[in-house]
Amino acid sequence: MSNTELIYVPSGEDRFGESRSLGVSTIHFKVTSPQGDGPLVLENVFHARGGPARHLHHDQDEWFYIVAGEFLMEVGDARFTLRPGDSLLAPRRVPHVWACAGDGRGRILVAFYPAGRMEAFFRAVTPADAMPRPDPALWQAHGMTLLGPPLPVD
Repeated sequence: MSNTELIYVPSGEDRFGESRSLGVSTIHFKVTSPQGDGPLVLENVFHARGGPARHLHHDQDEWFYIVAGEFLMEVGDARFTLRPGDSLLAPRRVPHVWACAGDGRGRILVAFYPAGRMEAFFRAVTPADAMPRPDPALWQAHGMTLLGPPLPVD
């Protein structure tokens, strides 16, 4: 993406017009970085409770902004309950895990900087229509370390 390229993505749509499912949610790419040196911004819309496994990114900071719903997040040793308007930065190399909680409906914007191999990761895992499988090699191939299970949400 050049600095002069205009990118418009309508509400509820993906930049490429594609559909991606993580089982409990769908994701839409909003801003991508073909070389991986810029940001990746995605919208994650949840229809059920849940989230990814505990992990860390070696080279990406991950920023969360809650649009709707309630999300539990752990970054390092800190635990948060985030609601609409709240945001949180998970710095690179710091373990984190998060999940949609509450009534199981939610919408969150997630930004990775730099994008690195995160777009490729989501393209690799979404055909399974489930949260990414706990395969350490899969996570490592995309610049992350898998550290543990997802957060339990009752």
